[in-house]
Amino acid sequence: MKTIERPKLTVQVTIHAPIEKVWNFWTDPKHIINWNNASDDWHTLKAENDLRVGGKFLSRMEAKDGSFGFDFIGTYTNVEPLKRIEYTLEDERNVQILFVAEVDKTTVTETFEAEQENTLELQQFGWQSIVSNFKRYVETLKKMETLHFEIIIDAEIEKVYSAMTDEQHYREWTAAFSPTSQYKGSWEKGAKILFLGTDQDGNIGGMVSQIKENIPNRYISIEHLGIIQGEEEITSGPEVEGWAGALENYTFEKVNGKILISVDLDANQEFMSYFLTTWPKALNKLKEICEQSS
Repeated sequence: MKTIERPKLTVQVTIHAPIEKVWNFWTDPKHIINWNNASDDWHTLKAENDLRVGGKFLSRMEAKDGSFGFDFIGTYTNVEPLKRIEYTLEDERNVQILFVAEVDKTTVTETFEAEQENTLELQQFGWQSIVSNFKRYVETLKKMETLHFEIIIDAEIEKVYSAMTDEQHYREWTAAFSPTSQYKGSWEKGAKILFLGTDQDGNIGGMVSQIKENIPNRYISIEHLGIIQGEEEITSGPEVEGWAGALENYTFEKVNGKILISVDLDANQEFMSYFLTTWPKALNKLKEICEQSS
């Protein structure tokens, strides 16, 4: 059988972020759906990724108007963590991605075999647009700062953990953020959870999130995936820049017979002053709830 010789094209970006973050954002489906589009009128509805030799990946890519869509599917042929990824597409084209770390930045170079339906110029432009979108996504989140809050509560650790997460008390201590604050979903590891509230006009808003980790009475990590506007969950596109991928972590520690609650969260400049004002109020309310019947 004659081997088909295909032209090879290369696209490249240099990202001002450490290689560990770049690798994670490139390979984690929760991030892939936020950057894997060449233009604003396209999006990736879902992504699956089995990152190992022989493993498969899938990205469902669609025009936002629903006029067209396709599954981008491949099989990994080489995976070297933090260095190299190689895969073969369903049409037998090969792709190689190299990750090169420098002091404060990472260069991603992607080389792919061209297909025959579109011009080389169009393919080069499309693939470059996607990696450029990836660069913007990573660097946008990089601009976020991590805020730290803590409070000492004189109560049993089980009571503090329960008050922080049960539905009734959650509404009470998070009222500092919104009088209608509530959540829908589960606190179990891997579960989807919605954090909701209404504004002065009665419009529903909030965050679409996932419980990244939950070790009862010790640690909770929440990863925010997108935002809620009315009845719509938005997890890709410019609306979620500065939110998708942000973490909110809670640590529970026993200190001198009391409980130290530490909260570390990613915040963008727009909400920095708001969080600096409201988080201390929320934690003081949590302290009041836990100590009033201790």
